[in-house]
Amino acid sequence: MSDIMTARSGSILRVTLNRPAKKNAMTSSMYATMADILNNAAKDDSTRVVLWDGAGGSFSAGNDLEDFLKNPPGAGDSPQARLGHALINFDKPLIAAVQGVAIGGGTTLLTHCDFVYAGETARFQLPFVNLGLVPEFGSSWSLAAGSGYLRAAELVLLGMPFDAKHAAELGLVTCVVPDETLLATATETAEKLAAKPPAALRACKRLMKRFLRGQVELAMSAENEEFASRVRSAEAKEAFTAFIEKRPADFTKTRALATPK
Repeated sequence: MSDIMTARSGSILRVTLNRPAKKNAMTSSMYATMADILNNAAKDDSTRVVLWDGAGGSFSAGNDLEDFLKNPPGAGDSPQARLGHALINFDKPLIAAVQGVAIGGGTTLLTHCDFVYAGETARFQLPFVNLGLVPEFGSSWSLAAGSGYLRAAELVLLGMPFDAKHAAELGLVTCVVPDETLLATATETAEKLAAKPPAALRACKRLMKRFLRGQVELAMSAENEEFASRVRSAEAKEAFTAFIEKRPADFTKTRALATPK
């Protein structure tokens, strides 16, 4: 079965991350597939709205560590960069229904959505710094722009988990709803949007995003370059090794090699 499933209901395209055993952790091929889905949906007149969710009780646990170590993203074109550009260029409504965990990219990808509905038990985290990495998908700018620098610093520099209520307070989600009505709520909004004049709807989104787009693109480019450097650093190597070995990471010996040449 595919790691990403699609289903159509009228003019609504539902896209479901489908690796429940891995809490929908993203592989390189999944990033590429998701980019293709969005690019095709953008050109398809029969698609007016995209509804994005995850199978098996989770939205996404972020990067699949095993695949990530085999295929670390580079500073140039990468599957992650392709998805980032697809999201920036997608001018139709994009709705996310978030249940369970949304970790790393599972959270930063949400910053590109127009509506984000979170179940009451949803849990979020931006653990990049804990892994010797930096944020991605333009979130180093969009989080600070949307929530304010101090709140963004708390999320990014501490890397601590937070619940759906706090995500709503930060403006990361549209609203929090009971888990059992999550998909129905997101679908109801999708149906309302699908009934709107499609050209006007897309024009409204383009107008609201036009001044944001340039900043997100700049942030994404800088992040991709820094991420490619960080993922190959001594700090990241220690963080990943400690994670695999289920032990606390020790960064005291990596200081001299913190910035790779």
